[in-house]
Amino acid sequence: MPFCQPLRPLMSDLQCWYNSAELGRDLALREAECLRRLLSDTFGYHLVALGVLDHVTDSLGASRIRHPVLMADSSVADVPGAALVGDPCALPFAPDSLDAVVLPHLLDLSPAPRRVLDEVERVLIPEGRVIILGFNALSLWGLGRALRGSQAPAPWQGRYLNLIHLEKWLSDLGFSIESQETFMFRLPFGHWLGAREGLFDKAGQRVLPGLGAVYALRAVKRVSTLTPLRPSWRRRHRLVPGRPVEPTTRGGGGHA
Repeated sequence: MPFCQPLRPLMSDLQCWYNSAELGRDLALREAECLRRLLSDTFGYHLVALGVLDHVTDSLGASRIRHPVLMADSSVADVPGAALVGDPCALPFAPDSLDAVVLPHLLDLSPAPRRVLDEVERVLIPEGRVIILGFNALSLWGLGRALRGSQAPAPWQGRYLNLIHLEKWLSDLGFSIESQETFMFRLPFGHWLGAREGLFDKAGQRVLPGLGAVYALRAVKRVSTLTPLRPSWRRRHRLVPGRPVEPTTRGGGGHA
Protein backbone atom coordinates (compact mmCIF):
# COMPACT_ATOMS: atom_id res chain seq x y z
CA MET A 1 0.00 0.00 0.00
CA PRO A 2 1.65 3.31 -1.02
CA PHE A 3 2.43 5.70 1.80
CA CYS A 4 1.32 8.85 -0.02
CA GLN A 5 0.35 9.86 -3.53
CA PRO A 6 -0.39 13.18 -5.20
CA LEU A 7 -3.96 13.25 -6.44
CA ARG A 8 -4.04 12.17 -10.06
CA PRO A 9 -6.32 15.00 -11.30
CA LEU A 10 -3.98 17.67 -9.93
CA MET A 11 -0.93 16.41 -11.79
CA SER A 12 -2.84 15.73 -14.99
CA ASP A 13 -4.51 19.16 -14.93
CA LEU A 14 -1.23 20.97 -14.37
CA GLN A 15 0.48 19.10 -17.20
CA CYS A 16 -2.45 19.90 -19.48
CA TRP A 17 -2.15 23.59 -18.54
CA TYR A 18 1.54 23.59 -19.50
CA ASN A 19 0.71 22.04 -22.87
CA SER A 20 -2.33 24.12 -23.82
CA ALA A 21 -2.51 27.53 -22.10
CA GLU A 22 -0.46 30.35 -23.61
CA LEU A 23 0.88 31.35 -20.20
CA GLY A 24 1.62 27.71 -19.41
CA ARG A 25 3.60 27.20 -22.62
CA ASP A 26 5.65 30.31 -21.89
CA LEU A 27 6.41 29.12 -18.37
CA ALA A 28 7.28 25.64 -19.68
CA LEU A 29 9.99 27.13 -21.90
CA ARG A 30 11.43 29.13 -19.01
CA GLU A 31 11.50 26.16 -16.67
CA ALA A 32 13.12 23.93 -19.29
CA GLU A 33 15.86 26.52 -19.89
CA CYS A 34 16.44 26.98 -16.16
CA LEU A 35 16.73 23.23 -15.61
CA ARG A 36 19.21 22.88 -18.47
CA ARG A 37 21.39 25.52 -16.83
CA LEU A 38 21.24 23.90 -13.39
CA LEU A 39 22.08 20.48 -14.83
CA SER A 40 24.92 21.62 -17.09
CA ASP A 41 27.52 21.24 -14.31
CA THR A 42 25.94 18.26 -12.54
CA PHE A 43 27.94 15.04 -12.82
CA GLY A 44 27.50 11.39 -11.94
CA TYR A 45 25.98 8.10 -13.08
CA HIS A 46 22.32 8.03 -12.04
CA LEU A 47 19.66 10.77 -12.15
CA VAL A 48 15.95 10.32 -11.47
CA ALA A 49 13.28 12.92 -12.31
CA LEU A 50 9.75 12.70 -10.96
CA GLY A 51 6.89 15.17 -10.99
CA VAL A 52 5.37 17.15 -13.89
CA LEU A 53 7.76 15.92 -16.55
CA ASP A 54 6.57 16.51 -20.13
CA HIS A 55 8.03 19.98 -20.60
CA VAL A 56 11.40 19.27 -18.91
CA THR A 57 12.24 15.85 -20.35
CA ASP A 58 14.55 17.20 -23.05
CA SER A 59 16.41 19.31 -20.47
CA LEU A 60 17.66 16.20 -18.68
CA GLY A 61 20.03 15.60 -21.59
CA ALA A 62 21.91 18.76 -20.61
CA SER A 63 23.40 17.06 -17.57
CA ARG A 64 26.60 15.06 -17.66
CA ILE A 65 24.96 12.26 -15.71
CA ARG A 66 25.11 9.07 -17.75
CA HIS A 67 21.78 7.45 -16.87
CA PRO A 68 18.85 9.86 -16.53
CA VAL A 69 15.57 8.07 -15.74
CA LEU A 70 11.99 9.36 -15.64
CA MET A 71 9.84 7.99 -12.84
CA ALA A 72 6.06 8.35 -12.97
CA ASP A 73 4.05 8.69 -9.80
CA SER A 74 1.96 5.58 -9.25
CA SER A 75 -1.21 7.70 -9.19
CA VAL A 76 -0.62 8.95 -12.75
CA ALA A 77 -0.84 6.70 -15.78
CA ASP A 78 0.74 6.97 -19.23
CA VAL A 79 3.65 9.31 -18.53
CA PRO A 80 5.61 9.43 -21.82
CA GLY A 81 9.12 8.05 -21.52
CA ALA A 82 8.76 6.93 -17.89
CA ALA A 83 10.88 3.85 -17.18
CA LEU A 84 9.66 3.41 -13.60
CA VAL A 85 6.44 3.81 -11.66
CA GLY A 86 6.43 4.26 -7.91
CA ASP A 87 5.47 6.22 -4.84
CA PRO A 88 7.59 9.35 -4.16
CA CYS A 89 7.25 8.64 -0.43
CA ALA A 90 8.76 5.16 -0.84
CA LEU A 91 11.30 5.47 -3.63
CA PRO A 92 12.36 2.11 -5.12
CA PHE A 93 16.08 2.79 -4.80
CA ALA A 94 18.79 1.69 -2.41
CA PRO A 95 20.21 4.18 0.08
CA ASP A 96 23.07 6.31 -1.26
CA SER A 97 22.53 5.15 -4.84
CA LEU A 98 21.58 8.25 -6.90
CA ASP A 99 23.73 11.19 -7.95
CA ALA A 100 20.85 13.60 -8.58
CA VAL A 101 17.08 13.87 -8.15
CA VAL A 102 14.96 16.41 -10.05
CA LEU A 103 11.53 17.37 -8.67
CA PRO A 104 9.56 19.59 -11.08
CA HIS A 105 6.46 20.69 -9.10
CA LEU A 106 6.20 17.41 -7.22
CA LEU A 107 6.29 19.14 -3.84
CA ASP A 108 3.46 21.44 -4.97
CA LEU A 109 1.18 18.45 -5.51
CA SER A 110 2.26 15.96 -2.86
CA PRO A 111 0.19 15.74 0.33
CA ALA A 112 3.44 14.95 2.19
CA PRO A 113 6.26 17.08 0.71
CA ARG A 114 8.49 16.70 3.75
CA ARG A 115 8.29 12.93 3.51
CA VAL A 116 9.28 13.12 -0.16
CA LEU A 117 12.39 15.07 0.87
CA ASP A 118 13.18 12.44 3.51
CA GLU A 119 13.21 9.83 0.75
CA VAL A 120 15.33 12.01 -1.52
CA GLU A 121 17.91 12.41 1.24
CA ARG A 122 17.93 8.64 1.78
CA VAL A 123 18.62 7.70 -1.84
CA LEU A 124 21.14 10.42 -2.71
CA ILE A 125 24.83 9.72 -2.36
CA PRO A 126 26.91 12.07 -0.20
CA GLU A 127 27.42 15.26 -2.24
CA GLY A 128 24.46 14.28 -4.44
CA ARG A 129 22.18 17.04 -5.73
CA VAL A 130 18.45 17.69 -5.60
CA ILE A 131 16.92 20.25 -7.97
CA ILE A 132 13.44 21.50 -7.13
CA LEU A 133 11.06 23.58 -9.25
CA GLY A 134 7.93 24.90 -7.60
CA PHE A 135 5.42 27.71 -7.38
CA ASN A 136 6.44 30.46 -4.98
CA ALA A 137 3.94 31.32 -2.25
CA LEU A 138 5.50 34.79 -1.84
CA SER A 139 4.64 36.10 -5.30
CA LEU A 140 1.76 37.63 -7.24
CA TRP A 141 0.88 34.12 -8.36
CA GLY A 142 0.83 33.00 -4.74
CA LEU A 143 -1.53 35.85 -3.96
CA GLY A 144 -3.67 34.86 -6.95
CA ARG A 145 -3.90 31.30 -5.67
CA ALA A 146 -4.92 32.50 -2.20
CA LEU A 147 -7.69 34.64 -3.70
CA ARG A 148 -8.99 31.88 -5.98
CA GLY A 149 -9.05 29.11 -3.39
CA SER A 150 -8.10 25.45 -3.66
CA GLN A 151 -10.95 24.59 -6.05
CA ALA A 152 -9.66 26.84 -8.85
CA PRO A 153 -8.29 25.18 -12.01
CA ALA A 154 -4.59 24.69 -12.76
CA PRO A 155 -2.16 26.14 -11.98
CA TRP A 156 -3.84 27.26 -8.75
CA GLN A 157 -4.36 23.85 -7.16
CA GLY A 158 -2.07 22.07 -4.75
CA ARG A 159 0.16 24.03 -2.40
CA TYR A 160 2.54 26.89 -3.04
CA LEU A 161 5.46 26.40 -0.65
CA ASN A 162 7.12 29.18 1.26
CA LEU A 163 10.81 29.14 0.35
CA ILE A 164 11.79 29.84 3.94
CA HIS A 165 10.04 26.66 5.06
CA LEU A 166 11.57 24.65 2.22
CA GLU A 167 15.06 25.86 3.08
CA LYS A 168 14.48 24.91 6.72
CA TRP A 169 13.36 21.40 5.75
CA LEU A 170 16.45 20.92 3.60
CA SER A 171 18.75 22.26 6.28
CA ASP A 172 17.24 19.89 8.86
CA LEU A 173 18.01 17.00 6.50
CA GLY A 174 21.64 18.06 6.10
CA PHE A 175 21.44 19.79 2.72
CA SER A 176 23.27 22.97 1.78
CA ILE A 177 21.69 25.37 -0.74
CA GLU A 178 23.98 25.78 -3.74
CA SER A 179 21.80 28.08 -5.83
CA GLN A 180 18.35 29.60 -5.65
CA GLU A 181 16.41 31.89 -7.97
CA THR A 182 12.90 32.92 -8.88
CA PHE A 183 11.54 33.93 -12.27
CA MET A 184 8.31 34.68 -14.13
CA PHE A 185 7.30 38.06 -12.69
CA ARG A 186 4.47 38.77 -15.11
CA LEU A 187 0.90 38.93 -13.89
CA PRO A 188 -0.94 35.59 -13.75
CA PHE A 189 -3.80 36.75 -15.96
CA GLY A 190 -2.75 35.72 -19.44
CA HIS A 191 -1.13 38.04 -21.97
CA TRP A 192 -3.61 40.87 -22.10
CA LEU A 193 -0.84 43.41 -21.40
CA GLY A 194 0.87 42.51 -24.67
CA ALA A 195 4.37 43.91 -25.07
CA ARG A 196 4.31 45.36 -21.56
CA GLU A 197 4.50 41.85 -20.11
CA GLY A 198 8.27 42.00 -20.55
CA LEU A 199 8.44 45.14 -18.45
CA PHE A 200 7.08 43.26 -15.44
CA ASP A 201 9.77 40.61 -15.79
CA LYS A 202 12.60 43.12 -16.07
CA ALA A 203 11.33 45.26 -13.20
CA GLY A 204 10.73 42.24 -10.99
CA GLN A 205 14.18 40.78 -11.54
CA ARG A 206 15.73 44.12 -10.69
CA VAL A 207 13.56 45.27 -7.78
CA LEU A 208 12.05 42.11 -6.24
CA PRO A 209 14.32 39.23 -7.30
CA GLY A 210 12.93 36.80 -4.71
CA LEU A 211 9.25 37.21 -5.61
CA GLY A 212 9.03 35.48 -8.99
CA ALA A 213 6.15 33.07 -9.57
CA VAL A 214 8.43 30.01 -9.79
CA TYR A 215 11.49 29.12 -7.74
CA ALA A 216 14.37 26.91 -8.79
CA LEU A 217 16.56 25.55 -6.03
CA ARG A 218 19.58 23.26 -6.10
CA ALA A 219 20.90 21.74 -2.89
CA VAL A 220 23.71 19.32 -2.10
CA LYS A 221 23.59 16.53 0.47
CA ARG A 222 26.28 17.07 3.06
CA VAL A 223 27.51 14.27 5.29
CA SER A 224 29.44 15.29 8.38
CA THR A 225 32.68 13.43 8.96
CA LEU A 226 33.66 12.06 12.34
CA THR A 227 36.89 13.46 13.79
CA PRO A 228 38.71 10.82 15.86
CA LEU A 229 39.54 11.92 19.36
CA ARG A 230 43.17 11.66 20.41
CA PRO A 231 43.80 9.61 23.55
CA SER A 232 44.51 11.71 26.59
CA TRP A 233 47.91 10.99 28.14
CA ARG A 234 47.42 13.32 31.04
CA ARG A 235 48.00 11.88 34.51
CA ARG A 236 44.91 10.28 35.90
CA HIS A 237 43.27 11.80 38.93
CA ARG A 238 43.83 10.06 42.25
CA LEU A 239 40.99 7.98 43.55
CA VAL A 240 40.96 10.01 46.78
CA PRO A 241 42.72 13.25 47.66
CA GLY A 242 45.85 13.11 49.83
CA ARG A 243 48.34 10.29 49.65
CA PRO A 244 48.65 8.32 46.44
CA VAL A 245 47.31 4.79 46.48
CA GLU A 246 50.08 2.32 47.33
CA PRO A 247 50.33 -1.04 45.57
CA THR A 248 49.20 -4.01 47.64
CA THR A 249 50.69 -7.48 47.97
CA ARG A 250 48.62 -10.60 48.07
CA GLY A 251 49.23 -14.25 48.89
CA GLY A 252 52.66 -14.04 50.54
CA GLY A 253 54.27 -12.20 47.73
CA GLY A 254 55.34 -9.36 50.05
CA HIS A 255 58.86 -8.11 50.73
CA ALA A 256 61.03 -9.85 53.32
